[in-house]
Amino acid sequence: LQALRDALECPQPRVALGLALRGVASAAIDLSDGLVGDLGHLLQRSGVGAELDADALPRSATLAAQPRDVQHRCLLAGGDDYELLFSAPPAQRAAVTAAAQAGAVAVTRVGRVVAAPGLRLVDAAGRALPGSYAAHDHFARP
Repeated sequence: LQALRDALECPQPRVALGLALRGVASAAIDLSDGLVGDLGHLLQRSGVGAELDADALPRSATLAAQPRDVQHRCLLAGGDDYELLFSAPPAQRAAVTAAAQAGAVAVTRVGRVVAAPGLRLVDAAGRALPGSYAAHDHFARP
């Protein structure tokens, strides 16, 4: 029961962060079906693209001990993250930091919005990641 209680309480700081980012963030989405898919929804609705640095994504020590391709598959296409992904203009960086501190939630810059549509996945050196990543699709046929 305690594990269930902890799991149910886990997203609440993200809700507080989301509320604190009103008027600061230009777009936001919860990550539940995988980063690539949920970010794709946000980009499509916003009419922009993004460059995402897969090496900047936070990871547990256990995941960091795995081969790099496994890390990327889990981080980019795995689901049930229950994190908040948002974009904010560079001029709002101090406001984002203040919102994160007020909500006691860590925030990590993992990419940037670009004008060209689509998502470009890169490593820390800016090189394109090999392979393709797909998020969970609730409506896909088996």
